[in-house]
Amino acid sequence: MGTYNIIFGFLLSFSLSVATASDHSPLQDFCVADPESRVLLNGLACKDPKTVKANDFSFGGLHLAANTSNPIGSSVTPVTVSQLPGLNTLGISLVRIDYAPSGINPPHTHPRASEILTILEGSLEVGFVTSSPENRHITKVLQKGDVFVFPIGLVHYQRNVGTCNAVAIAALSSQNPGVVIIASAVFGSRPSIGSEILVKALQVDQGVVNYLQSIF
Repeated sequence: MGTYNIIFGFLLSFSLSVATASDHSPLQDFCVADPESRVLLNGLACKDPKTVKANDFSFGGLHLAANTSNPIGSSVTPVTVSQLPGLNTLGISLVRIDYAPSGINPPHTHPRASEILTILEGSLEVGFVTSSPENRHITKVLQKGDVFVFPIGLVHYQRNVGTCNAVAIAALSSQNPGVVIIASAVFGSRPSIGSEILVKALQVDQGVVNYLQSIF
């Protein structure tokens, strides 16, 4: 019961920030996304309101733990407009993040959203880095029930510093916040960024760049 009270309070507090969401404000009661539409626009086309059903505004399964048996030891379960069509034009979304012991959510950014994270179980080291030239690292260890905010566009991360699994819920100020995982973007882009660029930018040997590009 305590966990669900935390979730309810967290979602209620986040709802108060919708007015400052990064997405445009809706011009009607709702605009449920129509995945079948071929209309291209900034967002998703609306279903005919007469065909909208309760399931368009509902998502199930967020109470289920995700599989964290992977190299980074974490897994993200998103609830964006892709999973919940009723989020279209509302400027909000949600994710559940599961962490194995020592698991990380690697350094990444959300180009279209700020993020507010609350810890449901476990202990997490969290942090973000301010923009250049300061590149200030702001970090804190959070416990169950703690909340932390990551400003829009800044590189941020989480790490499970406990001995048990950890769980967090994060709300984001966009129906489609996007995610840029730094290592994957730099070393796993297709086509690849020229190795001579990365050698000079990172001040490392060619062999290091070749290896990193081979694993992403």
